[in-house]
Amino acid sequence: MGDFTDRSVLITGAAGGIGHALAAAFAEAGATLALVDLVDASGLADSLPGEHRAWQLDLTDPVAIERLVARIGDAVGIDVLVNNAGLGMVGTAERQSVEDWDRCQLINLRAPWLMARAALPWLKRSGRGRVVNLASQAGVIALDEHVAYGASKAGLINVTKVLALEWARHGVTVNAISPTVVETPMALVGWAGEKGERAKREIPVGRFARPEEIAAAAMYLASDLAGIVTGENLVVDGGYTMR
Repeated sequence: MGDFTDRSVLITGAAGGIGHALAAAFAEAGATLALVDLVDASGLADSLPGEHRAWQLDLTDPVAIERLVARIGDAVGIDVLVNNAGLGMVGTAERQSVEDWDRCQLINLRAPWLMARAALPWLKRSGRGRVVNLASQAGVIALDEHVAYGASKAGLINVTKVLALEWARHGVTVNAISPTVVETPMALVGWAGEKGERAKREIPVGRFARPEEIAAAAMYLASDLAGIVTGENLVVDGGYTMR
């Protein structure tokens, strides 16, 4: 998908299933990684080929975001930002709590904007800066019990487009990826049994996405091959939303 040697990649939510796949893919391509998560991801950083570092961050804290992104930028630079961290939140519209709604928007919608804004000076300096936001098919269509989550991801898709429009003149591209259910340990707990099998039957290809497929999509959007692609939402859902 491209050579990322001498390029620095900041990944949020690095300790999760998709985060692991992203980190492994970019590390194999020669990137220097800044792995960010609420929990300690230093074990992941040490396990990958190359020299990488891990930082802990609460994405609901705007001041902490600003300070940490500046530290990372000064330490290793930022050529690519992958806003992967997200909060899965399900519940009917009539029962969703205000507290859950607000936390979902803080992590899934506000934090990617704050991360991208804080990283912009280094993305501009790169000359080929890339932002990749992990959205969801729930931001494209209506899904039962996804009122808060779907709203956050729909908002993130629009944020992606606005940033792409404003930052194109700086040589920075901004794109989103909208997966179906991805086979991570956390997701498979929520989609186990008949619920999961029924969901798979509704997907034309008959299965969920694999973490490495999401990582491949992110690598393409972050690569020089995608320099003309910006403001797009790449839907990786096995054809679910095309019907």
